[in-house]
Amino acid sequence: MLLRPDTLERMVHAVERVRQRLMRVASVLESADLPYAVVGGNAVAAWVSQVDEGAVRNTQDVDILLRRSDLETAKSILGEAGFHYRHAKGLDMFLETPESKARDGVHILFAEERVYPGDPTPAPSVNESVKMAAFTTVSLEGLVRMKLNSFRLKDRVHLLDLIEVGLVDSSWPEKLPAELAARLVSLLENPNQ
Repeated sequence: MLLRPDTLERMVHAVERVRQRLMRVASVLESADLPYAVVGGNAVAAWVSQVDEGAVRNTQDVDILLRRSDLETAKSILGEAGFHYRHAKGLDMFLETPESKARDGVHILFAEERVYPGDPTPAPSVNESVKMAAFTTVSLEGLVRMKLNSFRLKDRVHLLDLIEVGLVDSSWPEKLPAELAARLVSLLENPNQ
């Protein structure tokens, strides 16, 4: 199979679009003093980059933690900034154009609520966050709990990234509820599973 001649440019552009979307939404929320925290793959990248830039993994979307009571305010301020609100398949999101795909969006997760009904614990509070240079991200502890809650393949890979750079180690399970601790122990003991 012959690759497109502009493959490298397309790869760089895809990563840059996610970064620009993250910076744009964070700037709007910061300017409005609306409490939020970056979660998901961008939060993992932010934490991993504190230790080893070379271990940072790209992500395709932006995940933001908000209080449910702030959703209407977020719709208003992000709408004024050109984002388009959509609720589809149980997910609240903001898109850059009405035609944008969900994977290209800003996905909203609600603070102190379970992301999925079967999750062992709720998402952290927006107050459980750290201001980094360009945006506010969920605390490392909150991020680890969220990733252990979901525990999908990509969440396990993100956790392994945090383990690999030394941000999470064998001292962590004692800080966690039993079900989450068991999941973390399985990754610590069998990182290549």
